[in-house]
Amino acid sequence: MRPNALKAKFARGEAAFGVNLMFPSVQLVETFGLLGFDWVLLDCEHGAISFESLDALTMAADAAGITPIVRPPNNDDASILRALDRGAHGIQVPHVDTADDARRAVAAARYHPFGERGLAPGTRATGYGVDFNAAQFVEHSNREVLVVVQIEHRNALANLDEIVRVEGVDVFFVGPMDLSLSLGHPGKLDEPAVREAIERCFATIQGEGKIAGSSGGPADVRRFRQLGGQYLYTHFHGLLAEGVRRFRGVIDEPVAPGLQDFIVDVGDGSSRGG
Repeated sequence: MRPNALKAKFARGEAAFGVNLMFPSVQLVETFGLLGFDWVLLDCEHGAISFESLDALTMAADAAGITPIVRPPNNDDASILRALDRGAHGIQVPHVDTADDARRAVAAARYHPFGERGLAPGTRATGYGVDFNAAQFVEHSNREVLVVVQIEHRNALANLDEIVRVEGVDVFFVGPMDLSLSLGHPGKLDEPAVREAIERCFATIQGEGKIAGSSGGPADVRRFRQLGGQYLYTHFHGLLAEGVRRFRGVIDEPVAPGLQDFIVDVGDGSSRGG
């Protein structure tokens, strides 16, 4: 595992921008790197990405120079272990509603003495055991692995003061969709109750000197950045939909008569040229 560039950016007080991917495509991961994203969220909770796919996807992220973060399907020791053993540089753990939930995620992601993660040479994370030094790897991994927990339910709001004090959590991600659903306003991020809850989360997290983050479309991400968020991402399906709509908006515009005649001439082969 190389040094975690995402953690380095956060240490400098910078924001990092990622994209959520819900299906396995090494080509898209590589493209995200070429487009300048800092990191990619490989979504095993809502998406179709299996643990068997993660080796190739994290390889693609490393090759593209972006940080691979995995969202496991749940806050489960085995799921977190498998994601990290396959080369993830961090985990984003869903549905953390209590301080005990957060401590369980940390314990699964960190080695002794900070956690209970199991150690096995031969995984992608250990370089397949080639020139493996257990003590050095454990120290490096405990320092570099990013632990993100998701605050996304009204129960988490009630326990937030305790959750943000849990040692070993690097980022507290405020999940806007599930939080709005839990508050009775699904998808309505501008609803006053939802907006206030998100802003209160950011204030509480940052008040403890911790890193806050969230996700959404361009306007949402911009607002979360203005709130001081550093861990920010959008979704590939949203980028694709917006790009297609803009493309169709341009090509579906009425064409001036003279230009239309030119297009017809070219299209029916009556015009000379290549």
